[in-house]
Amino acid sequence: MTDRPVRTRMAPSPTGMPHVGILRTAIFDWLLARSTGGAFILRIEDTDRNRYVPGSLDYILESLRWLGLDWDEGPEVGGPHAPYFQSERLDLYHAAAERLLASGHAFRCYCSPERLDQMRNRQRQLKQPPGYDGLCKTEEGQAQARRESGSEAYVIRFNAPDEGETAVPDLLRGEVRFENARIDDAVLIKSDGYPTYHLAMPVDDHEMEISHVIRGEEWLPSAPLHKLLFDALGYELPVLIHTPSILGPDRSKLSKRHGAKSALEYRDEGYLPEAVFNYLALLGWSLDDRTEIISRDDFVRHFSLDRLLKSPAVFNSEKLDWMNGEYMRALPDEEFARRLIPWLEKPEADGGLPASVARPLAFDYTLRIVPLVKERVKLLSKAREMMDFFYLPDGVELDVEELLGKPFREDRVRAALLLSEALVVSEGIDDWTSDTLLAAYQALAARLGVKFRDLAMLVRVAVTGRAVSPPLTESMEIAGKERCVLRLRNAVQLLQ
Repeated sequence: MTDRPVRTRMAPSPTGMPHVGILRTAIFDWLLARSTGGAFILRIEDTDRNRYVPGSLDYILESLRWLGLDWDEGPEVGGPHAPYFQSERLDLYHAAAERLLASGHAFRCYCSPERLDQMRNRQRQLKQPPGYDGLCKTEEGQAQARRESGSEAYVIRFNAPDEGETAVPDLLRGEVRFENARIDDAVLIKSDGYPTYHLAMPVDDHEMEISHVIRGEEWLPSAPLHKLLFDALGYELPVLIHTPSILGPDRSKLSKRHGAKSALEYRDEGYLPEAVFNYLALLGWSLDDRTEIISRDDFVRHFSLDRLLKSPAVFNSEKLDWMNGEYMRALPDEEFARRLIPWLEKPEADGGLPASVARPLAFDYTLRIVPLVKERVKLLSKAREMMDFFYLPDGVELDVEELLGKPFREDRVRAALLLSEALVVSEGIDDWTSDTLLAAYQALAARLGVKFRDLAMLVRVAVTGRAVSPPLTESMEIAGKERCVLRLRNAVQLLQ
């Protein structure tokens, strides 16, 4: 654990929605910065113009805001190391490349794309490891490449050493050693003048005083190249932490088929941001091997690098659903209603209540319903299925088979008789409360010689439109006498 404020960064590329792995890393970066009183920097690596996706930056910023990952420096915030878009920092990268050229740590490469394709095909045929063959490392080679390409266009490559080893210190793994002969002469500046990640990252991490870099283990093979570049530029290497991958339940690489989504997809499906934050933060970090529900403040209070796990984390969408349900049940009723109402007020096509329900919804009315559904709802987006009958001004859509159910499937006449009796009893109740309704229906069931649960099921489907609903008489009390009597009458007429 570090004993001084750290500077961490999230450096996404605007090439799509940030996935679970990126979000998990961002949470670790944010927690490390907050737990040490340090700074969390957001830097946008937008130099790969071919992969740029319009709108991606908005996805990234909105994802971080939804998860509560506020940044201390970066877009929309500014800071002492602005600008925070790599496309606006080209002069820094070109200056660094010139220094590497002058020191012999880089060279200009004039090889044409066609020659590089031929080289790679030959390597594949010979089953050799891929990598640049070093032609332009010499002046003779550069002259040959110029003649073959017929162009003066070039890229700048790193001049990787051919012998020895490079030792990379990693906080989780200790010292990891790599053979230099396997390190590629990577492109640092492309022919369009834009840097690759391999050059821009060391320059920006140095300029922005990044002290700790947390990233996935898929970057470990690139670590020796980055270590050599930091050394060649005379920069201090940040503390590197390569976190294990997140796997699916079948131990394969995590993908959408395992239920993994982007942050905004979780938001749009009705997950709570605090639940998603909690779940992702535990994918590779542990407080005590047993505590699973941890508040954001407690995460900040207890987060330390020595609690990071060395084994891969396994993503389990069912566990996330359970955790989201736990967070929803823990919300005060007023807060639950406040978060729920925007979902119910959406257009019906987007999962909201039908257009026949007047907007805005009455907060106090919704607040009365919340205690009946809060224990049953796992996603805000699913609440409408359980609650719409409370709001519909007229009848509910009834299915005769569901109304009759198993007890009355072969005796429709008896079901109609029972519902008719229930209608008469309901019309005669002035004290429209749950206790009064329950007592009246229990007495009716005893008088008619029918099981109470069978009678209650008939009434439930008639009033709510479904066989599974919140507690019946409590729901009827809130829905009101007029609405419930109307629906009982409609059900009787349907059966008759």
